[in-house]
Amino acid sequence: MHETNSIRLSKIFHFEAAHALYGYDGKCKNIHGHSYKLIVTVSGIPIADPNSPKNGMVMDFKDLKRIVHAQIIDLYDHALILNVREGKKLFDTIQNRYERIIILPFQPSCEMLLLHFAGLIRKQLPEDIQLVKLKLYETESSFAEWYAQDNNA
Repeated sequence: MHETNSIRLSKIFHFEAAHALYGYDGKCKNIHGHSYKLIVTVSGIPIADPNSPKNGMVMDFKDLKRIVHAQIIDLYDHALILNVREGKKLFDTIQNRYERIIILPFQPSCEMLLLHFAGLIRKQLPEDIQLVKLKLYETESSFAEWYAQDNNA
């Protein structure tokens, strides 16, 4: 094997969440839910150590799953995601009643969630593994994509 044989791995994740877009001029200003699908693509060179239990792998899929679940799925699945601009009075009211409320300092649009997720995942990847692409489906036909090459990452 040559050192330049980089391989991309992708894994698909699913989670359910609700959000509202603060100040939006359409129906999405109201709380509504989505069945999100997140596709995570990483890149690296397969391990070339015959004594390693990971020989021939770029990264064990279970390790990628562990990272994405810990950083995103376990937190966002069945959560209500809101912009901090919605206000303290609303948060105090709903946080007393519901346990999974995520308050973000940005608009919880598909695009902004994707930027946030890219940062979370990148911090947890092994040094020799690069996050190449994220694709987040908000509906079956609507999605946003993040590419490392577009972000000097």
